[in-house]
Formats: sequence, C-alpha cells, structure tokens
Amino acid sequence: MSANDNTVNIRSNKSGYHHGDLRSALIETGLKLLEQGSAETLSLREIAREIGVSATSIYRHFPDKDALLAALAAEGMAKLAREQKAAAKGKDGKEAFAEMGRAYVRFAVRNPALFRLIYTSLPAATDPDCVNPEESPGWLLRQSIAGLAGAKATAAQKRAALLRAWSLVHGLAMLILSGQIAGPDADSLIDEVVSVDSLKLR
Repeated sequence: MSANDNTVNIRSNKSGYHHGDLRSALIETGLKLLEQGSAETLSLREIAREIGVSATSIYRHFPDKDALLAALAAEGMAKLAREQKAAAKGKDGKEAFAEMGRAYVRFAVRNPALFRLIYTSLPAATDPDCVNPEESPGWLLRQSIAGLAGAKATAAQKRAALLRAWSLVHGLAMLILSGQIAGPDADSLIDEVVSVDSLKLR
C-alpha cells in the first residue's frame, strides 16, 4: 500500500490486482461480488479481504457502504448504456431502438443484483445529470425518442412514448427476475415482446 492509499500492491492471487488504483479495484471487486450475491449482503470488509487490503483503507475512498453502492450503481448504469449502444450498432431507426430495449432486458437477466441496485441507488434514470451517452441509458432513451418521434411531436407525446418504451422493457425485466416468466422461455420472449411494433412512439 502506498503512503496515500491511492495505489495497492496485492499479494493475493484471488483478484489479480497489482499496483492498481484502489478505488477502481474496489468497484471492480464489488461488481464481481454482486454477481454472486446481493447488495444487502455485500460488505466493505468482504471486498477488502477479496483484494487483500485493510478494511480501514476503504474508508479513504468510500466513507460508508452507501457511498460504495452508489459508485457500483453508477458503474452499472454506464455498463448498461454501453451494452445498449453496442447492440444498436449497425442498426437504424426503430430496429436500433428495439435492439437497445432487448439489451436492457438481457442486461437485467445477466446482472440481477446490479440491475436492482441501479434503480434503488440512483436518481431517476430518465433525468440523468450527464451529457455522455455512455453514462446513462436514460440519455440514450431520450435521444432515441427525440429522433424517432419527429419534429412535430410535442413534449407530452415524447414523454408518453418514453414511458411506454421504458415500462415495456423494465416491466419485462422485472417479470423475468421475479420468476413470473420461466428461464428457458425468457430469451426468445425478449425478442418477441421487445419488437419494433411494441415500442410504439404514438
């Protein structure tokens, strides 16, 4: 550990971090642990043990668990947006929009604990405090709606379209995560339910 605790020299083979930025290491390890459990069971001490640093060193970067969870949620939001952009790459118009919706649901299915954390730890996803499309699915959604709705669409129409699209993909994601839709059927249903026709703009 360096004098200012901003770098970490880890001997353990668990994480593979060596001379890296401690804050980034904490976030990455927290995300990995969320793949195995939930935000409720995640602990700062567990993360410290996993990467081989003292528990007290964590508090220089995150004063409490809530601060760490907020950082994990923000990184999860950015990961979701990047996956949506990648899914839409090479597509145009409504098909690109539908692909972003499918990516949203699939991200939730693959990352249930992180997905739930995103929507319990951050401000409303449709009103992000950022301008970088890689940081917010809400930004992507608003931009897509604005482009597809047309110049004649009113603000109220755009908002209604946004809520319809978000409700569809978020509702489907939560139905799958809650076990209301059986796992084997989920992937094909995502393609069927999140279609160009279902994501109506008017």
